[in-house]
Parts: sequence; structure tokens; C-alpha cells
Amino acid sequence: MSFTLLPLPYAHDALEPHIDTTTMQIHHGKHHQAYVDNLNKAIAGTEHENKSLEDLVAHAGKISAAVRNNGGGHWNHTFFWESMDENAGGMPSGNLAKAIHDAFGSFESFKEKFANAGMTRFGSGWAWLGVDANKKLCICSTPNQDNPLMDVAEIKCTPILGVDVWEHAYYLKYQNRRAEYLGAFWNVVDWKKVAERFEAATK
Repeated sequence: MSFTLLPLPYAHDALEPHIDTTTMQIHHGKHHQAYVDNLNKAIAGTEHENKSLEDLVAHAGKISAAVRNNGGGHWNHTFFWESMDENAGGMPSGNLAKAIHDAFGSFESFKEKFANAGMTRFGSGWAWLGVDANKKLCICSTPNQDNPLMDVAEIKCTPILGVDVWEHAYYLKYQNRRAEYLGAFWNVVDWKKVAERFEAATK
């Protein structure tokens, strides 16, 4: 089974001015495409070529560095694109809003802790909001293209929101101003999608 790069769920310019058109074109069409291509090469002719992306990611540490990096890159980016929307932003509501308040004290406190996870990730990686084994919200970060579903993850959870803090995600518009990029991210978060993931993870 070969993996393919799906189109973005919105136009390349849909997230302007928060995430610029050129970054979206390069990030999706070049970086994400490379992860898909390299993942296909890594599993071609092996016992892993008919496995699902979720299965590859879950056991990435036992398979190979190429599957860990490129399988993670494909899964993470697909998840990232689906976490955003041109008509998004605002605040969560319902059960998700209550869970955020219970876990972090307030929405503003949650945003600070989430941004801090992104800011303190040295080099390249991701910050995540997830549901842990106790059905509680947690915040963590992972290096490179790792995610909390992997067997190698220091903190395991089911991600419901993630933000890419690799420089290629923001450098054209924000240069070294990662904090500004993370602040702009809240304007495009699709809280409806995050809430759907929360409900699925807490069933």
C-alpha cells in the first residue's frame, strides 16, 4: 500500500494573514510530500508495506528511523492541516471547554502552558494537547516528527491538537519569532474539530 498526499482541506491562502500562502505551499507541497515519498520508499518490499499509517506510527521505534521520521511526518502534518480552518479561532465550548478549565484553571492558562511547550521544545518538534490514559487533558511536546502515539514517546496520550514548531512552519513570515507564530495559531484553530477528537478520545 502506497501512501498519498491529500489536498489541503482549504486553499493555500485561506489562513492568511496568520499563516502565509507561500509557507503553506512549501510546507504542504514540498515538506509533507517528501515525508510521504520517503515513507513509501522505507516500507516498499518490506513486511510493513500493507500496514496502516496508525500502525506504523504506533510501532515506529521498533521498525526503523526512516519510518519513525517519515511516518511521523506524514501523520503529524495530516493532523495539523485538519486542526485548522479559515473560519476558525475563538474559544472551545461545551465538554472540551469544561475539561480545559478543569485541567488548567482557565482557557488563558491553557494557552500559556501550550505555548510554553512549543517555546521550550529545543530545535524542531511539536507541541500537543492530548487525552491521557485517565481521560484527562495533558500538554506535552515531542522532538522532530515524533508524536504521543509512538512507542518511543516519553509521554503517551491521544492527541487532539498539535502545532508544528519546526522552523519551516513559520520562518518565512515570522523569522525567529516562534512566540509570535504560536500566538497567531489560535486564530486558525478549529475548535469544532478538536472537540470531536476530544469526545472520541474520552468515550
